[in-house]
Amino acid sequence: MMIKRLVVKNWRNFRHIDVRLRERQFIVGANASGKSNLLDIFRFLRDVVKAEGGGLQKAVKDRGGVSKIRNLAARQDPEIAIEIHLADNAESPDAWHYAIGIRQEPRGYRQTYLTYERLWKDGQQILDRPDADDEVDRDRLTQTFLEQINVNADFRELVRFFQAITYLHLVPQLLRFADSIQGRVVEDDPFGQGFLERIARVTERTRRARLQKIEQALQIAVPQLEQLEFIRDEITGRPHLQALYSHWRPNAGLQREDQFSDGTLRLMGLLWSLLDTDSVLLLEEPELSLNAGIVSQLAPFISRMQRSRRPQVFVSTHSDALLTEQGIDGREVLLLAPAREGTEAKIASDIDAVRTLLASGFTVGEAVLPRTRPEHAEQLSLLE
Repeated sequence: MMIKRLVVKNWRNFRHIDVRLRERQFIVGANASGKSNLLDIFRFLRDVVKAEGGGLQKAVKDRGGVSKIRNLAARQDPEIAIEIHLADNAESPDAWHYAIGIRQEPRGYRQTYLTYERLWKDGQQILDRPDADDEVDRDRLTQTFLEQINVNADFRELVRFFQAITYLHLVPQLLRFADSIQGRVVEDDPFGQGFLERIARVTERTRRARLQKIEQALQIAVPQLEQLEFIRDEITGRPHLQALYSHWRPNAGLQREDQFSDGTLRLMGLLWSLLDTDSVLLLEEPELSLNAGIVSQLAPFISRMQRSRRPQVFVSTHSDALLTEQGIDGREVLLLAPAREGTEAKIASDIDAVRTLLASGFTVGEAVLPRTRPEHAEQLSLLE
């Protein structure tokens, strides 16, 4: 199942979005255009339905409250709204259609409350709030039905889909120096500090199969790497990854994760995440620290990985190398363009000039990325 269509109102940079999405979706735009904020829409839905410590109130609070989420241009209509359509593929009819609207109480405790919550399954509406009970007890509108296990039995498939959404922006230093930092791991570990524990939690058979595939990829991408294995420290029991590099002395080329390069760690995190999810995977600038030759193969690699597990993958990027694959469809690229009243989101193939360039043989990188370039970028070199 995948997210087929996204409709949003008053979410951070975005006054309004209404876009159709693909199984592999690239998000491009200038700095501060809202790429991370768009990915956060999906993280927000995941946070609402967390099995442990989730819920609407916490999801909003973790983002600084409604005032931090709401678009600054939302003066006359302060409602924040998210609408998600899910289907088996981009061409299939909707299997699920979920819509939610939220506001903040104008006075009193200033709680976040639902203005509506609606749900359709196979075209039939099965939830429409506020209902009669909500009108009697308005406090019920501080919670979604998605987060309440006693009422979501009929749509728990949707709940589990949202719960499985994965975000990754692995920061190598947090993994490499985890013992020295000894800091609090951010909830859901989006930055990979607990990456090794995540590997350790799966069964030995699954772990061995996945690491074998990752080893094969690293043997291509990382010079002289010959072998990758999972081990535990004999004294502390802590999990580690150990790689053997070619060396003139037997076993002299052994290294653990604290000796891996930034690019090796980020590539391992990317590969593991692609093997670990069959829901939605959110990748934030996966090209960082990677050689351009490797980056140029990420798009086709993601496509191949989707043939087996079929996760839907969202990739935010600034990289021309990542968008060089001729097989990338213009519908797979979402262009974010800042405007006076908030960022606009456009499917690249819906832009006439881009469509003409693509038809002429240009790659999506060549056709789209020049539109994300700051108008006066060259003036940076003139600053003294």
